[in-house]
Amino acid sequence: MRAALALFLFSTAALHGADLALTGATVYPAPAAQGIPDAVIVIHNGHIAAVGPRAVVPIPSGTRVLDCSGKFIVAGFWNSHVHIFTPVLLHARDASVGELNEQLDTMFNRCGFTTVYDIASVLANTLALRRRIESGELRGPHILTVGEPLWTEPPIYVRDYLTSNGIQIPVVTSAQDARARVKALGKDGANGVKLFTGSLQANGKVSNMPLEMVRAGVEEAHRDNLPVFAHPQNVEGLEVAIRGGVDILAHTAPDSPPWTPEFVARLRRAHMALIPTLTLFDFEARKAGASDEEREQWIDKMVSELRAFSQGGGEVLFGTDIGYTDHYDTALEFTLMSRAGMTLDQILASLTTNPARRFGFSGKCGRVEKGTDADLVVADDDPAKDVTALSKVRFTIRQGTIVYSSP
Repeated sequence: MRAALALFLFSTAALHGADLALTGATVYPAPAAQGIPDAVIVIHNGHIAAVGPRAVVPIPSGTRVLDCSGKFIVAGFWNSHVHIFTPVLLHARDASVGELNEQLDTMFNRCGFTTVYDIASVLANTLALRRRIESGELRGPHILTVGEPLWTEPPIYVRDYLTSNGIQIPVVTSAQDARARVKALGKDGANGVKLFTGSLQANGKVSNMPLEMVRAGVEEAHRDNLPVFAHPQNVEGLEVAIRGGVDILAHTAPDSPPWTPEFVARLRRAHMALIPTLTLFDFEARKAGASDEEREQWIDKMVSELRAFSQGGGEVLFGTDIGYTDHYDTALEFTLMSRAGMTLDQILASLTTNPARRFGFSGKCGRVEKGTDADLVVADDDPAKDVTALSKVRFTIRQGTIVYSSP
C-alpha cells in the first residue's frame, strides 16, 4: 500500500488540469452526509480547494467554470474488482492511444471509476497501462493491481483464453512456492495478492488451495503491507480464506450454503471485506443458457449472501468483474445491491469511503472535501431518489481533469 500511495502522489502532476469550478449542483460530500444544494466546488492543482454553498464559496478570478445546475456530485468511484484482460488492454505497451482510450472509456471512465483494483492480469502489461495513464498520454483511472494470481489449478473458464493469448500463469505447488511468488510480485510492483482458494474445474469440481499455502502467501503479503484477495468458490474455499487470514473475498460463493449470522460474525472477526460482483452471476447464467427462472434463483442466492453480510455489519466494496465480463453498465449491480437491502449510503460507501479506507487512501480520496484529490462524479439524476442514478454519469473528473463527458 505504501508503494501504491507513493505512485499516487508522484503521478498527480501529469494529470492536473487547469483550475476549475463546478457550480450549481447538489453535492453529496460523503455517505450519510447532508447534501449541499446549489454548491460550488473549486479545484486547484488537482485538489479540492473549497466546497460549499454558492453564497459562501468565492470563485477565484481566471478559474474555468463548469455549470452543473440540476446535476448531482459525489466522490469518484472505486471498482474493487476488475481485470486488465480484454484483447485491447492486453497490448497496453503497443496499442494506439485511440484504441486504449476507447476501451478505458467503455470500461471505466463512463461509469465514474476514478480508481480501480485489477485482481488478476499480466503484471508487466498492467503496469505499462498504468504508466501511460499516469503520464497523461491516456485518459483513465488510477490502477492498483495484483498482477498474476496464485492458484493450484487454473479455473476452467479462463484456460482457453490464456492459451489463445499466449499467457502462462504457473500453478502453486507448495507453501514455499507461494511465499516466493508473493515476494516476487511485490518486488515487481504489485499492490496486492490474489489467491484462488477455490478454483472451478470440469464437471463442477473445485481445486482448493491447502491452508498452509494460503497462510504462507498471506504472511508474505502482509509482511509488505499488501492486501490479499480470495476467490473462494465453495465452502472449503471460504474456510481456508478465513483461517488463512485473507483480507477480501472477491465474490460471494456460489457453491456454499446460506450465510448464517454466525458465519457472517466469523467473517467480521476476521476483518474481511466482501466484493459482491452480483452482475457476474447474471452474466454467467446467461452465458450458460439458463432459463429465466434458473437465472433468478441463482442471482437470489447471491443476493441473499450479500444481504446477510451487509445486515450483519460487514464491509462491502463495490466491484463488477469487468474485463472478465463485458457487462459494463453498472445499473444492474446497483439494483441488485438495493435488492439485498443496502441503502444508498451503504452503496455509496462501497464505491468511495470503504475502499479508500481499506486500501490506505482515506486522506486522498473517497470524499468531496477540501484537501482531497478532485476525483468526482457528476450525475444527471438524484441518487437519493433512485440509486441507479449513480450509473448515469455526465462527467468523470480525475484529479481535476475531465476524463469523460457523456455525449
